[in-house]
Amino acid sequence: MFSTVQNPRFFLFQCRFQLHLVPKPRHIHHSRVICASQVVSEPQTIDLTSTPSSEILNIRKSLLSRERKAIEIAEEYLNRLRQTEPQIHSFLHVSENVMREAEEIDMKIDRNEKLGPLAGVLIGVKDNICTVNMPSTGGSKILEGYTPAFDATAVKKLRDCGAILVGKTNLDEFGMGSSTEGSGFQVTANPWDLTRVPGGSSGGSAAAVSARQCVVSLGSDTGGSVRQPASFCGVVGMKPTYGRVSRFGLMAYASSLDVIGCFGSSVADTAIILEAISGHDRLDATSSKREVPNFASQFVSTEFESKPLKGLRIGVIRETLRDGVGAEVVSTIQTAASHLEELGCIVTEVSLPSYSLGLPAYYILASSESSSNLSRYDGVRYGNQVAAEELNSLYVDSRANGLGSEVKMRILMGTYALSAGYYDAYYKRAQQVRTLVQRSFNSALDENDILISPAAPSAAYRIGEKKNDPLAMYAGDIMTVNVNLAGLPALVLPCGFAEGGPTGLPIGLQMIGAAFDEGKLLRVGHIFEQTLQGCKFVPPLLDESCT
Repeated sequence: MFSTVQNPRFFLFQCRFQLHLVPKPRHIHHSRVICASQVVSEPQTIDLTSTPSSEILNIRKSLLSRERKAIEIAEEYLNRLRQTEPQIHSFLHVSENVMREAEEIDMKIDRNEKLGPLAGVLIGVKDNICTVNMPSTGGSKILEGYTPAFDATAVKKLRDCGAILVGKTNLDEFGMGSSTEGSGFQVTANPWDLTRVPGGSSGGSAAAVSARQCVVSLGSDTGGSVRQPASFCGVVGMKPTYGRVSRFGLMAYASSLDVIGCFGSSVADTAIILEAISGHDRLDATSSKREVPNFASQFVSTEFESKPLKGLRIGVIRETLRDGVGAEVVSTIQTAASHLEELGCIVTEVSLPSYSLGLPAYYILASSESSSNLSRYDGVRYGNQVAAEELNSLYVDSRANGLGSEVKMRILMGTYALSAGYYDAYYKRAQQVRTLVQRSFNSALDENDILISPAAPSAAYRIGEKKNDPLAMYAGDIMTVNVNLAGLPALVLPCGFAEGGPTGLPIGLQMIGAAFDEGKLLRVGHIFEQTLQGCKFVPPLLDESCT
């Protein structure tokens, strides 16, 4: 929750994260490697030049070996950002301190001082996550010019590990949207096709990683705002279990659903960042005290066996492959399921009868919570103030001028759902549906280790295509909102392409696990990613020299 109870920078933090240089597997026998709907069943040898590698580990290795300087790495990413930003518009603010912080890292190396595990890693942060000495607007005009006096706990942990914050990424206003068209400042484009949306609400963070403007980035996920953009932009997105990562410093939208997640160009990078930001925080009463495992240590570090996932039970959610889902999406997910089967998984179809009920329940609950959380932006407590002669006019005019149309609509919907005479009919029933969703997921995960589905019903759609049709926009969240209602972790990684754009549009596979079982998701995702061939998830916007 957005809070100023205590500046978290006053608290000592010792980064517990440890890096393990994991050697890549050389080959795999008898596996089915895929791209889109193409299946090859003959024994294959992995082409290591096409499989994703950890940029974080590569940067650390090059710094420790003194092959490269931190200022060279920072300059490379900043040059790419300058070249691509006029077309993509991923960032609302770019830090002026990037080169200075990189120079400080080089000076530490020269003095043989110990480096933080994320030293030299450039990170983008979604603009609804507070950062000291940097604007944090939530994508809203009402907070234009606001600079927090503290870092969000997740940001502070990254800084303490030596990371360099590149800047603040664009988003749908206060996280309310699925396309990043709802930003109060600019529209972000998809690096794979500049006429299409990057997804939302964390579209800026996903596009920035996809375009290699930064190494990794932070986003927030209330109903799919990390996972859907990851699918649209062809990157890896992780939504952790509710409570795994502190929400202190995250501007509250729907407090019982909000989580901070992360993006990377590989599963390994995503695992490294997730471990760095996870852990209990006494400034967030909802953060878990569970020990944070070393996620990367669970990855395969020797040659793959012929069936490295032998015996793992995978459930394909039947309701996610029915009417309303694009044919290319269905085909790609089915092929991904076949690939998992060839890797040794036992794949079955499972039914979640309450799945279709999750979407309306989510929008009632999220809108209700937002109507309460956003009441603070009134021009008095928070937000830019409009001059007025009396208090009521000040409230009305400040909110009318500062808040966008989508935010106003959700506040009105939530206020209506919570009003006397309608509470039982809407909010109470939505909470009952939430319980059903949680039970159905728990039941399915008792029988399966992981559930899989598409991350979105389609690939990225064109800018403006759904902006004036909110129901169509909301329907696009059907694949993701149930996971938030259940509070479970989910990983999205690219698994193929649909037709469209200059070279095709990425499609993401969503893997859902039991609470606090992120390690299993990351391990399976890593093996899937390393055995996927014929797909290179680098957008055509980038030259080969920029990859």
